[in-house]
Amino acid sequence: MTDQKTPSKNYRSMVLVLLTIVYGFNFIDRQIVGILAPFIQKDLDLTNTQLGLLIGLAFATFYTVVAIPIAWLADRYNRVNILSIALAVWSGFTALTGLAGNFMQIGLARMGVGIGEAGGSPPSHSIISDLYPKEERAGALGVYSMGIPLGIMAAYFATASLMGSSGEDVDWRRIFIFLGVTGVVLAVIVRLLLREPVRGAMELGGREDIVQPAFRDSLNSLLKIPAWWAMCFGIAFGSFVSYATSAFQTKYLVLLDPSFDFKTLVITLGIINGTTYAGGAFFGARLADRWGAKNIRAYGWLPAIAISICLPIGIGSFWVSTVWAHLALTTVFLLFLGIYLGPSFAIAQTLAPINMRAMSTALFFFILNMIALGGGPTFTGWIIDVFKESNGDLTSMRYAMTVTSCMFIPSIISFMVVARVLPKDWAAAEKRNQELAES
Repeated sequence: MTDQKTPSKNYRSMVLVLLTIVYGFNFIDRQIVGILAPFIQKDLDLTNTQLGLLIGLAFATFYTVVAIPIAWLADRYNRVNILSIALAVWSGFTALTGLAGNFMQIGLARMGVGIGEAGGSPPSHSIISDLYPKEERAGALGVYSMGIPLGIMAAYFATASLMGSSGEDVDWRRIFIFLGVTGVVLAVIVRLLLREPVRGAMELGGREDIVQPAFRDSLNSLLKIPAWWAMCFGIAFGSFVSYATSAFQTKYLVLLDPSFDFKTLVITLGIINGTTYAGGAFFGARLADRWGAKNIRAYGWLPAIAISICLPIGIGSFWVSTVWAHLALTTVFLLFLGIYLGPSFAIAQTLAPINMRAMSTALFFFILNMIALGGGPTFTGWIIDVFKESNGDLTSMRYAMTVTSCMFIPSIISFMVVARVLPKDWAAAEKRNQELAES
């Protein structure tokens, strides 16, 4: 049943925190494969290409394709129910990942995780947009986007706490089963605590007689918004590098210094992700709201500037000689990498018509994840194997990450396009929603 009353500030905050935790679990289940890659690869005898497919394309294909019909449902039916069911599904398949005995079995389990996670962000973004006005939306979605670094941090901490006393004693199967069962419990909590908000409450004053367009109409409407399209490519190419880095970073550092304590490594990476990456996401969202209030182009300029800083730092971090030097550069890299999340999420929701918000997120994530999640780890794993034909393991990874980092360049260009066309599209979105309210 839809709650007809304006939600209190405390309730809004509780919803936002809970949705952020759910988003964090989304990234725990995603990141954990990259963290445990050396042990999974050794146990199941996987090539770098297979490992890249496992983290990337096998997961991303189902994640992105299934997200579209789920978003169609989320624009029409109870979003809390959809979210809680999706969380239970992807958590169940996470547990099954721990039972896999070969590449085919673990690949099927990761496909199942992708199907479940497809129902996470579209209803969540839509719920948040119905609880926060557009002036506060980037900040709220920035908090939600902190689920990415907090989830990554939790994945590292879970690995450290469950790996045993020795860095070589890593029962990766037990870690997957534990995380899966925990996620199912969280799904029950979500269903019990959250209420379905009034759709379009922030723009339509609580009206619920909103006409839902056909899928083709939604697709045509969104793809005719240049700033929305450019933002999708901007975050997609930026995340291409981000996903590739997280997929192979642990393996690279083990090669760089095999004697470095693995537990210390994962704890340190967890702290860095949970502080600097989360801080960048929070700071970027707040700065976008403040700067954007004066100049709407800030939603494009801010990500472009941040990613321009990431480009040389990201490449340099793979050419230093020690693990600690790499971690120091990674700290700065992640701080600026988190900045583009809040502004991008806000653009996706604010430019979309009220009755297409879940679909906007699904299509946005389709572009993002087919390019970034599907392409990043898969491309990098393949190119590592190509460079290995004439180089050692460490050198081949350095060459591969250098080539991969160059994908930041089209990301920067895309966000510069956003800055150029956003004022017109933002004004058109406000007019469109006003017309919808009056129709």
